[in-house]
Amino acid sequence: MGISIPKLSIPYWKFVLIVITGALIQCAGITNLVMPAKNDANLGAQMDTQIRANPKEYPILNDVGSRQYLQNMVNKILQSPEIKYKGTFPYKVEIIKDDKTINAFCTPGGYIYVYTGLIKMLENDASLAGVIGHEIAHAERRHSAQRMVQAYGAQTVLEIALGQNPNQTVELAANMFTGLALLKNSRGDESEADEYSFKYLQSTSWYPGAISFFFDKVKGQGGNAIEGLLSTHPQPQDRLDAVNKRVKDAKIPPPTESSLSSRTYADFKKRLP
Repeated sequence: MGISIPKLSIPYWKFVLIVITGALIQCAGITNLVMPAKNDANLGAQMDTQIRANPKEYPILNDVGSRQYLQNMVNKILQSPEIKYKGTFPYKVEIIKDDKTINAFCTPGGYIYVYTGLIKMLENDASLAGVIGHEIAHAERRHSAQRMVQAYGAQTVLEIALGQNPNQTVELAANMFTGLALLKNSRGDESEADEYSFKYLQSTSWYPGAISFFFDKVKGQGGNAIEGLLSTHPQPQDRLDAVNKRVKDAKIPPPTESSLSSRTYADFKKRLP
């Protein structure tokens, strides 16, 4: 059976170029060419504005002490020599007061948001640091920026970053945070973020494999909060196995109270509004 090729309204070489360009945009190196990393901070700031303008869906916790507790974690992780954009991205963290949601997310440029549901589920500093490191890795590896450029085109994303297209900014923010394509990291993105989180924590006093405790808690659980998390992330068993392999390959010793800091974390959770 022969294959019929539809007639194109543009020259065939242009069609091929468009297809190839679209595929290449998925690569971090090409994204760096079409949209320099310095624009991610502006893009994140635009999205942060949209998040703060929607307190019903994203109720930011107004508690300076709790926010600073997490910001101190972020600042320690940023000391890792693996971090490339410490001076380029703002890396600010906020807590969303929602005990029913077990998740965290990060915009391009390092605006990090952690739900109280996730904080209260965890049992030590190291586990939360592992999750935060994972979100930092998404920003560092420019995963969201790559998906945005692929979905909207470099010119549109640049306009949003520069504040030149407010209507598109609203649409992009809506798509980013309502479970649509832009929120769904690929399996490769999630694996890469886990890998770099492990690297970041190796430069801290925290146990680098502590994110495994989070995966272990999530594994096999049900409920809307867990299902919402799993709809945008690979199954936790695969990631748990990968973390355990990294710990073994790096010959990391078993965790201790000093490397987990569970007592300090328990005190923090008691003070959390």
